Amino acid sequence: MKKLIVSVILLAALNCSGEILKLNEKLIRAIHSVETGNRFGAIKGDGGKALGPLQIHYSYWLDATEFDKTIGGSYSDCADYQYSCRVATAYLNRYGAKYIKSNDFEKLSRIHNGGPTGYKRASTMEYWKKIQARLDK
Repeated sequence: MKKLIVSVILLAALNCSGEILKLNEKLIRAIHSVETGNRFGAIKGDGGKALGPLQIHYSYWLDATEFDKTIGGSYSDCADYQYSCRVATAYLNRYGAKYIKSNDFEKLSRIHNGGPTGYKRASTMEYWKKIQARLDK
């Protein structure tokens, strides 16, 4: 019974329509700029823990590919910009669909940087300021 209740709560938190909402291109470009200075390829960051143009961590990739099974591939595919965009889109749909709908770039960027509850963490505010500076250009 506890598993059923937890499952219902988790589904309520997700984008339950099954539809993957498209991320605003301006936000993706800002994340790319902040994460890698708009570089492409198998860029490693965070001491080798993040990969590619959007600096995807393995756990982030795993969450995204569990949420959107159509992504497929392997973690090493995060070196590809388009693939990384699909991963980020799925991840942010999983944990921030309502923020995609409202174009709340602050919460979305802070989730990208700090995980599912990253928008609540003070540690992600500096990241948001960097994203915001790119959005204003």
